[in-house]
Amino acid sequence: MPLPSPTHLVLIPSYNPGGKVYDTVRAARRQWHPVWVVVDGSTDGTAEGLQDLAASDPGLRVVVLPENRGKGAAVLHGIELAAQEGYTHVLTMDSDGQHPAELIPRFMDASQDRPEAMILGVPVFDASAPRLRVRGRRISNWWANLETLWAGIGDSLYGFRVYPIAPLARVMRGQRWMRRFDFDPEAVVRMAWLGVPPMNLPAPVKYFRPEEGGVSHFNYTRDNLLLTWMHTRLFLGFVLRFPVLLLRRR
Repeated sequence: MPLPSPTHLVLIPSYNPGGKVYDTVRAARRQWHPVWVVVDGSTDGTAEGLQDLAASDPGLRVVVLPENRGKGAAVLHGIELAAQEGYTHVLTMDSDGQHPAELIPRFMDASQDRPEAMILGVPVFDASAPRLRVRGRRISNWWANLETLWAGIGDSLYGFRVYPIAPLARVMRGQRWMRRFDFDPEAVVRMAWLGVPPMNLPAPVKYFRPEEGGVSHFNYTRDNLLLTWMHTRLFLGFVLRFPVLLLRRR
């Protein structure tokens, strides 16, 4: 097992992920210490199962929220606790097994080399990826790059990434958005506005079918409307910040 890190931790927000969460957590623990799971009001029994795992693993911590608040809210709760305990960076990853736990050390090494940066995973898709989602994310990525004057965001939606805690907490506390599916893209745009540089690393992503234990909470209509509203807000913010962003680019 890896030695505990005093600065970097793995943070896994989790909501009704099914049995895949146990494989995800075990895989993450083989690569890093510590790993924290924030259970976001799950009702599928995984909170109890994760607490059982943590009871015999000092490198695993499980925080259970009483009700579902959304991915961003779970991450915010986790980073506030982490900051109180002296951690400076978190690697976020999904609980459903889609993200490559074996790349955790590489991403953490990159963050330790460039602690001022956000280390962003750029998804490498295989045949399991739904074509509609692969094509649809291009739209969100184009908007995110426009809103940051092409600061270098390789992918705005992929949640396998390392954040410096202080600027992430700052942008989240400063407004009431970024609490649900809009968390990942809005986080990178607002952190880029603060001057946090992106560093992009390729990372494979795996979509599991239901018969393989895959669980998806993505709703095309609801979540695309949420992203549309998010980019509307961000574009207005971009217009207000345009002179500063232009000066920074020059």
